[in-house]
Amino acid sequence: MNTNIKTLHTWKRIALIEEDVQLPDGNTITHTTISHPGAAVILPIDDNGNIITINQFRPSLKKWLLELPAGTLESDEEVDACAHRELEEETGYSAQTMISLGQVTPLAGFCDEIQHLFVAKDLTLTRRYDCDDDEVIEVVALSVEQLESKVINGEITDTKTIACLSKAKLCGYI
Repeated sequence: MNTNIKTLHTWKRIALIEEDVQLPDGNTITHTTISHPGAAVILPIDDNGNIITINQFRPSLKKWLLELPAGTLESDEEVDACAHRELEEETGYSAQTMISLGQVTPLAGFCDEIQHLFVAKDLTLTRRYDCDDDEVIEVVALSVEQLESKVINGEITDTKTIACLSKAKLCGYI
C-alpha cells in the first residue's frame, strides 16, 4: 500500500506526523502520531535498598513531579547506553549493573514511543552533569515503602515510574 506521510511539526527528536494507515478490517484512515525515538527509565537501588528518584519541574504541567530518572534515546544510541547516561546525568550515580525489565508503550493511542525499563544496582556516586535547558531536578532517595506509599496516596502520578516500580517488584528486584 502506498502510504502518504506528512511531517506536520518537529521539535528536538520528536515529530508530529500524519499518514494513511490501513486497518486490519481493510479500511484506510488518516492518523496523526507523535513519532518518538524511545526512552530509558531507570529504577536505581542504592546499597541501603533505597530507590534514587528525582523531583523534576515539568513545564508542560507547570509543577514538580517525583519520578524515576529517565530520558530520550540519542541518535543511534543503544537503550542500555541511554540508561547509563541518563542515570548519571540526572542523579550523579553510575551503575555497575543495569538489568533490563523489558518495555512499555505509554501512549499507544497517539504516540509510537517505547520506554525501556531498567533496574540499576551497584551504584557509585560520581557527579551530576549539566541538565538540559528545560530540566530542573532535585535528587531524592526513598525507601521502597516510602515510594509505594507516595504512589498509593497520589503524590506520584508519573506512569513510567509506576510501571517500572511495579515491574521491578513483580520480577523480585525489590
